[in-house]
Amino acid sequence: MILFENVTKRFGSLEAVKNLNLKIEKGELFGFLGPNGAGKTTTLKMLVGLINITSGRISVNGTYVDKDPESVKRITGFIPDTPFLYEYLTGREFLYFTGHIYSMDRETLRKGIEHYEELFEMSEWIDLPTSEYSHGMKQRIIISSCLLHNPELIVIDEPMVGLDPKSAKIVKNILVNKTKEGVTVFLSTHTLSVAEEICTRIGIINRGRLIAGGTLDELKRLSKNKERNLEELYLEMTSGEV
Repeated sequence: MILFENVTKRFGSLEAVKNLNLKIEKGELFGFLGPNGAGKTTTLKMLVGLINITSGRISVNGTYVDKDPESVKRITGFIPDTPFLYEYLTGREFLYFTGHIYSMDRETLRKGIEHYEELFEMSEWIDLPTSEYSHGMKQRIIISSCLLHNPELIVIDEPMVGLDPKSAKIVKNILVNKTKEGVTVFLSTHTLSVAEEICTRIGIINRGRLIAGGTLDELKRLSKNKERNLEELYLEMTSGEV
């Protein structure tokens, strides 16, 4: 489904991502972990075509992102770390706007919006201007907009930020159920408990380099202490503090 081949990204003299090689299969829920500044968000932005690759190649379903970015974007839903909404639109208008970008027919779009409006309990405020929304409200709209067109690939940067526990649980359930339908999820997060709970495989990046990858059991075998949880493994691999 997703293939990174010797991918490097430079910003001037800074190498934000260094020679990344990574393969993610269809239907995986892949967790991408690392400290601030490790290269997580840069990697996600290259995957969805928001920034150019310096060298190497990224493909999704055999399509190279740099050669045909529009084809990749059509099958992708992206949730950024900071939700961006047009503040003069209501939440409902923003969702209709997003659906039209993906050429959804109006009836399918209407039903999809009603579904997520009910699921995320947005009825009381979805018709208010988004300028009046809290961070958590914005996040629920953005997550809904990502899922409306039933993407084959979901790319998420810190999905739980600003969500109340009930909404966070709903999002986790959605992601797990989507992978059961064959959807691939690439999730970057600092919330290690979420990664440990729902991810089928995990990659750890530090200072632009992928330093470990595998299932939780496979990562444990790389550790000196096989009984460690993900948080302890993460600290060991990124800083040697444990």
